[in-house]
Amino acid sequence: MLAVLRHRTYRRLFAAQVIALVGTGLATVALGLLAYDLAGAAAGSVLGTALAIKMVAYVTVAPAVGAIADRLPRRALMVTADLVRAGVAVFLPFVDSVWQVYVLVFLLQSASAVFTPTFQAVIPEVLPEERAYTRALSMSRLAYDLESLFSPALAAALLSVITYNWLFSGTVLGFLASAALVVSAVLPERATRPGSGGGRRSGIRGFLAVPRLRALLALDLAVAAAGAMVTVNSVVYVRDVLGLSEGAVPLALGAYGAGSMVVALALPRLLDRVPDRAVMLPAALLLTVVFAGLGAVTAASGGAWRVPALLGVWAAFGAACSAVLTPTGRLIRRSVPAGERTAAFAAQFSLSHGCWLLTYPLAGWLGATAGLDWTTLALGSIALAAALLAVRLWPASPAPHVHSDLPLGHPHLADALRVPSGWRHSHGRLTDGLHAGLR
Repeated sequence: MLAVLRHRTYRRLFAAQVIALVGTGLATVALGLLAYDLAGAAAGSVLGTALAIKMVAYVTVAPAVGAIADRLPRRALMVTADLVRAGVAVFLPFVDSVWQVYVLVFLLQSASAVFTPTFQAVIPEVLPEERAYTRALSMSRLAYDLESLFSPALAAALLSVITYNWLFSGTVLGFLASAALVVSAVLPERATRPGSGGGRRSGIRGFLAVPRLRALLALDLAVAAAGAMVTVNSVVYVRDVLGLSEGAVPLALGAYGAGSMVVALALPRLLDRVPDRAVMLPAALLLTVVFAGLGAVTAASGGAWRVPALLGVWAAFGAACSAVLTPTGRLIRRSVPAGERTAAFAAQFSLSHGCWLLTYPLAGWLGATAGLDWTTLALGSIALAAALLAVRLWPASPAPHVHSDLPLGHPHLADALRVPSGWRHSHGRLTDGLHAGLR
């Protein structure tokens, strides 16, 4: 899988992503400590509001940027976003009011809502070959998982010798380094789509016009239900249900990350042999089984078995979520014309975070008011309904047809058979520009 790093442009873009992620992780730790300094015992509500602001920024800004991003220089767009993020981080150590934190968090996350979809849309053009792109997606998944483990450990080490305000300096340096790496990368010319037909559609409307991308939105909701349970209630399970120390919280979160990483490492070879649908839909349905296991742990009144059981449940959540999320880029890449990819990635970024905006407060509010039993039932039910909806929206019934105007190596032809008149394959019904007037 590491062979994909031999590609010079991708290697620099991937390094930019990793360094920016580490900087963001340091900022997350520092923001928690800053919130405590400003609000004391109410720091949790400050962070909860900041998290909601983050999601609002993602949901509102990404589609607006996606609508115009394909007409703007992509390198300039990503570099500007990095510089804005660095500039915001410079001001964070000097805030003295909670409202200032909220404003800066909105600006910081708005810039991230510009950078991330643009970055995601560039990678399939940098790595047009399906096999290499699949491995890049797994590398990206690993980067997110490793950051969640590495950044808190790095922050803890740094806090032993410096105050938390200096962590924001690491954030600034991370975003500046990311900008420098993007500047140094030679990006391919903006791709055009031969024979796209059917007119140009962009943003959320174009995204939802494709049946399997509607299924992807349902899959995102299932993942958000599981991920919110882990993120919001890990500390409650560790401290209240199991009666463990604070030091066990990172262990629980680490189990989730470990499950995700194992699957991310295994997926490239699996996806070489089976289609995305055969991986993503079973993984979403598996989430409901894992919720049932979590229900058993939650309902149990005692027993030492609950500790390894919870770690196993968290690892299974991570594995299933990774199996759904990792192929997402492949699905979008195959479903929309090249010139509309940035808008499609921006739409997916916005819609998926809209799912998190729903499940985050639900996991927290239900856990605090109705208890973990009802929270598990509610989020498990959401995951089940979303998974079944995805199965319905992404039918397996074949629709054989021939593409006569797509070039060799085109991502949509990854599983196609060469015939005298072009390339023949089958898949569920699509309504994108690629399939207008096909026989």
